[in-house]
Amino acid sequence: MSKTPSNTTYYAPHGGHPPQTDLLTDRAMFTEAYAVIPKGVMRDIVTSHLPFWTGTRLWVLARPLSGFAETFSQYIVEVAPGGGSDRPEQDAQAEGVIFVVEGEIDLTLQRAQHTLKPGGYAFIPPGSEWALRNASDAPARFHWIRKRYQAVDGIAPPDAFVTNEQDIEPIPMPGTEGRWVTTRFVDMADMRHDMHVNIVTFEPGGVIPFAETHVMEHGLYVLEGKAVYRLNQDWVEVEAGDFMWLRAFCPQACYAGGPSRFRYLLYKDVNRHMNLTLGAQR
Repeated sequence: MSKTPSNTTYYAPHGGHPPQTDLLTDRAMFTEAYAVIPKGVMRDIVTSHLPFWTGTRLWVLARPLSGFAETFSQYIVEVAPGGGSDRPEQDAQAEGVIFVVEGEIDLTLQRAQHTLKPGGYAFIPPGSEWALRNASDAPARFHWIRKRYQAVDGIAPPDAFVTNEQDIEPIPMPGTEGRWVTTRFVDMADMRHDMHVNIVTFEPGGVIPFAETHVMEHGLYVLEGKAVYRLNQDWVEVEAGDFMWLRAFCPQACYAGGPSRFRYLLYKDVNRHMNLTLGAQR
């Protein structure tokens, strides 16, 4: 199995505002089991801002909601040239993953300097000392996934690391002849980690051939291509730039009809006991 082609591109929103002549009809939906936030929803009017960040706006795709998905938040962050933060995270218990989809950023993590370009991936442990700047002459856009880390007595928290998708060998799903592969940034057996953020790739015609029904919550951002996705009892068309948000036990499957491959950034919570207190984070 070859590595991801170096000419890979990732969809990133640019905002803007539709004209008054556009139809209101869209694919956005929020149900008791899942939500779909299509790329056309990510306009200027729905951006947010954060304390201690300059030259920055973001689209909030997911946040913990009682009775829905409760373990994570996910942003698409846009940083203008010269923008960034020396105090990016105010929650000392929050871990994070950054994945760059456009432009480049300079990341200082545990006093080490890194330049992340598209495909760049950074894991930020809880309590980390870090800062982020855009020193280039073009806007940078990246995903920032945050989760309250669930410490376990006797297991050390995971270490910080920085890599790029291009440097990781995708792992094929057994019996799929390479039509369905996953780029894993963390060893599945590493109990230090309580979340995985992977990239899943389907070649045209590739499928998830059963309705996955499991406890893991998901955030799925489509990086490339299009497909039809089974969400609960519905088949939904999705394309590059769309986000799917799934609560625990929402049945899910996929058919990638082409003409190009279908790829998404996938969050899931893993490797911890289920909390037996109703409403508490797993």
